[in-house]
Amino acid sequence: MRQQPLLTTERLVLRPLELSDAPKIQQFAGDPNIANGTINVPHPYDDGVAGQWIGKNIAGWQSQKSAIFAITLKSNNQLVGCIGLHNIEGETAQLGFWIGVPYWGKGYCTEASARIVEFGFRRLNLQLLYARHLSRDSAPGKVMQKIGMRHITTKNDAARVNMITENVEYYELGVLIEA
Repeated sequence: MRQQPLLTTERLVLRPLELSDAPKIQQFAGDPNIANGTINVPHPYDDGVAGQWIGKNIAGWQSQKSAIFAITLKSNNQLVGCIGLHNIEGETAQLGFWIGVPYWGKGYCTEASARIVEFGFRRLNLQLLYARHLSRDSAPGKVMQKIGMRHITTKNDAARVNMITENVEYYELGVLIEA
């Protein structure tokens, strides 16, 4: 089985997740602002959830179903968030990401997203990437647009988050829509 690579950008290193990341992931993902802005991050973020999530994603790399990376700063190796490709099936995958609140507004998410898209197309030979975000939070959509994704549709009442039904925005990028 091939080893998950390190991916670099000007300011970041995207590296495989490690179990030692669990406390920092729990701290960041446990922030209500992260759970409130995402579809899949639970709140409260209980003890043990981060370790289980890391284990699931390490296994996902081995089974070639996901490629999830810790986003770290080149300058000091500080973990600032996570990014990856989920639901890899055939030539498609779903892009997902989150950045710890103290690191919002610094362009890390856009920088990491551009690199993971390049990795998906060039190294994993994907042909189509898709992503989604809650309609009420436009920030993820701005990242998606900056990396070239195209808004496809809005689905009303498409997700249930914290007992509330939410509208969801859908984006795509790939050979299938660039032609």
